[in-house]
Amino acid sequence: MKVTTAATTGHPFPRHLVLACLLAAGLGGCATDGQYEPRSPAVSPPPVRATPPPTAPTTALPRPSPVPPAPPHERDGRALLNRLLPANIGDRAGWTTDILAALTALQIPALPENLCAAIAVIEQESSFVADPPVAGLSRIAWQEIERRREKYSIPKLVLDLALRKASPDGRTYRARIDALQTERQMNALYDDMLSELPGGKTLFGGYNPIRTGGPMQVSIAFAEEQIRQRPYPYVRRDSVRNEVFTRRGGVYFGMAMLLDYPGSYSQMLYRFADFNAGRYSSRNAAFQDAVSRLSGQTLALDGDLLRYQDGVPADGSSETQRAIFLLRARLRLNEAEILRDLKLEKSPAFEHSVLYQRLYALAEATSGAPRPRERLPQIDLKSPKITRQLTTEWFARRVEERYRTCLARRPAEA
Repeated sequence: MKVTTAATTGHPFPRHLVLACLLAAGLGGCATDGQYEPRSPAVSPPPVRATPPPTAPTTALPRPSPVPPAPPHERDGRALLNRLLPANIGDRAGWTTDILAALTALQIPALPENLCAAIAVIEQESSFVADPPVAGLSRIAWQEIERRREKYSIPKLVLDLALRKASPDGRTYRARIDALQTERQMNALYDDMLSELPGGKTLFGGYNPIRTGGPMQVSIAFAEEQIRQRPYPYVRRDSVRNEVFTRRGGVYFGMAMLLDYPGSYSQMLYRFADFNAGRYSSRNAAFQDAVSRLSGQTLALDGDLLRYQDGVPADGSSETQRAIFLLRARLRLNEAEILRDLKLEKSPAFEHSVLYQRLYALAEATSGAPRPRERLPQIDLKSPKITRQLTTEWFARRVEERYRTCLARRPAEA
C-alpha cells in the first residue's frame, strides 16, 4: 500500500491575508445545510422489468419476470470467478460483477491466470474491503498538516482557528481529522480543505497530496492517464480521483495497470513487481544490471533509466544514463541517439530500440552467456503507513504466493 505525500514548493504564508480570510469567512457563520453530498456517484438501479398479467384468475402471488440467462461465456466466467475468489469475502456478487466488468471493458479474457492475478493484488492491498481502514490515519494526517504548517511558516494559532471552521459535511475540519479511518475519507477531507478552508491551497501547495487509493491501491495519476487512452466503462458524475476510491473504479483502474499492457515476461511475478514500481520496471531493472556489468558502474536497479521527480522526467542525467554514455563508442551510438532510445523506457517499443538490442548483444558477447531480460527491481518502499522495512521484491513475492494459492482453487478442466 502506498500513500505518498509529495513535498511542494511555495512562498511563506501571508499571515495578514489568512487573518483577513478568517474574518471574511466568519468562523461562526459557516454552517452548511447539514446534508453530506456523497463523493462517489451512485450506481443507477437496473431497469424494472414489467410483470405480464396472469392469464387466468388466481389467488397466488404473481411470479416476477424471469431474468434472461447470461450468455454462455459470461455465465462460465462468473462460475469460474466464484470458484477462484477466497471463501470469506463480503458481497461476493458485487466483487464478481466489478472484476468481470473490468475485464470486459479492457478486452482481457477471463482466464484463471488473469482472474487470479487481480484477486491476488486485491487480497494483498485491501483484503477485499472496498474502502479499507488504515491504522493510525488520523495521526498520519496531523503529522502531514504540521509538517506543511512549519514549511510555509503558518502561525499555529491561525491554523487552529481555521480548522475550527465547519466543513461541507457539518463537522469541523479538526473533528474530521480526528475521526479519519480510511483513505477515501482523507481524500475527501483534503479536497474540502483545498476548496473551502482559508489558506488551504497554500497549505497543500494547490493539490491533493493523496496519490494512490482504492481496493487495489492504484495510482491516481495512472487513472487520469488511462481515462485519456480508453473510455471509462461507467457513467461518471465525479472526478477520476474520486472514482479510484470506489470499488468499481478501483478494480477497473487497478486491473488496467496490472494487465492492460504488452509484456514479454516469463512469469506473472514480474507484472506484480511492475504494479508496485511502474510498468516495465522489471524489464528495465534487468537492462540496468547489464549496463552495470558492462560499464563497471554500481547502479540502483530500480527500473528507472532516466531521472524522475514526483513521477515526471526531471532535468539532468541519471546514473544509468551516464553509465551508458561511457559505453557509447562500443555501442556505436552518440549521446543524442542514446537519449532518444532511453525516452522509450516506459513503453514496449524500448525492447526494439537500437540501444536495447546493441547493449544486450555487447553484454552477451562479453560474458559469453545469455543475459536475463527480467529482474525484480530493488526498491525500498516508503510511506507514512509503512512501519517496517518493505521492498518491491517483498511485495511481488507476497502477491505471487496469493496468486499460486488462487490458481490451486481452479477446477481441473480450466
